[in-house]
Amino acid sequence: MARIRQGDEVIVIAGKDKGRRGTVVRVYTDQRVLVESVNIARKHQKPNPNAGVPGGIIEKEMPLDISNVMLFNPTTQKGDRVGYRHLEDGRKVRYFKSNNEVLDS
Repeated sequence: MARIRQGDEVIVIAGKDKGRRGTVVRVYTDQRVLVESVNIARKHQKPNPNAGVPGGIIEKEMPLDISNVMLFNPTTQKGDRVGYRHLEDGRKVRYFKSNNEVLDS
């Protein structure tokens, strides 16, 4: 079970976009995450008439290392650490360590 999953709201804690929030679009297997509208890079792209791709400079989201993001806690309005807990019905859920609020319902 991953601490950060697709669809979670995270806050960037290191790098050029420190302090920005966004939603996780994708989690890669090599411990990187793609966050919506964070870590935008400008890429020079050659035109490809066969695929209908125009040339020019495009802006594209690049993945961040998973250690540079924290899960955003809406109660405290800050980034928070995440732990695991087993409930009475046997389910394994994530919870915020600051206020013991269960994340998964």
